[in-house]
Amino acid sequence: MNICKVGIIGAGSIAQKMADTLNRMENAIAYGIASRQLEKACSFADKFNIPHAYGSYEELVADKEIDLVYIATPHSLHYEHARLCIEHGKPVLCEKAFTANVRQAKALLKLAKEKKVFITEAIWTRFMPFSKTIRQLLDDGIIGTPSMLTAGLSYAVAHKERLFKPELAGGALLDLGVYPINFALMAFGNDIENITSACVKNEYGVDAQNSITFRFKDGKMAVMQSSMLCAGDRHGVISGDEGYIIVDNINNPQQATVYSKGHEIIKQLHCPAQITGYEYEVEASIRALQEGVLETKDMPHEETLRIMQILDELRSEWGVQYPMDFE
Repeated sequence: MNICKVGIIGAGSIAQKMADTLNRMENAIAYGIASRQLEKACSFADKFNIPHAYGSYEELVADKEIDLVYIATPHSLHYEHARLCIEHGKPVLCEKAFTANVRQAKALLKLAKEKKVFITEAIWTRFMPFSKTIRQLLDDGIIGTPSMLTAGLSYAVAHKERLFKPELAGGALLDLGVYPINFALMAFGNDIENITSACVKNEYGVDAQNSITFRFKDGKMAVMQSSMLCAGDRHGVISGDEGYIIVDNINNPQQATVYSKGHEIIKQLHCPAQITGYEYEVEASIRALQEGVLETKDMPHEETLRIMQILDELRSEWGVQYPMDFE
């Protein structure tokens, strides 16, 4: 594979960001865009100079030229669209949250394994080189022994239909809460002993904002918040006995500032130049396809399932239910 030809399912804002990214990559191109409305797909294709537009998702996955499919539809449709791709032998890069629940995730990954088709979850922070830099700071002991982490991600987006409706697997948790959760797991690992949480639901019964605390077996704690009701600072703070690290934006970290325990700046690191940040998940997928493996090293299937299980348990505790939970 010289240039990876990527087909995009869904023509919303996230798809636009991916199309823009692909247009500026050297080893991938936006080859096709599919929408349920051909007019919308054609308009999208014109805007981003994409050579092929399809009026159905079935047409896109039937195109033999496409090497990888990026799924950018609402959470509620990820299972259906990823399954369609897998059944047609198309490798999949599926936006987060991977599916609406862990049952769907297990079914998808089982099918992908049976069909020997690549699939990975497009949680972009997992693939960013700067995320690994932050982890390296911890491994180097720059703040001594870490013991506490706080992280939050909030945007005033409660008016968006895909966020407020349960039939679209809405709520702050699946759209925003996955970022502080992933930030915590990347920093502290996944040996969680206990989870406590609380949420405020909207009139449709999904979580409008939430607070989650992980207690790890080694005594570390992570306190996380997400909200679709307000704007937040997006900061992540990792604290140790010799200092702390402040990450400016856990959704797309650009800067990490290390402070001593006396609150003096001792080091400041900046994210290397990037296209949009989406390129890293595409590059990881291309490498996996070249190596003939069915998952990426940055976001292995086991980790996707672990997080989906956590999301399910949190929703169960809050009484947040989706129609697909009963299918």
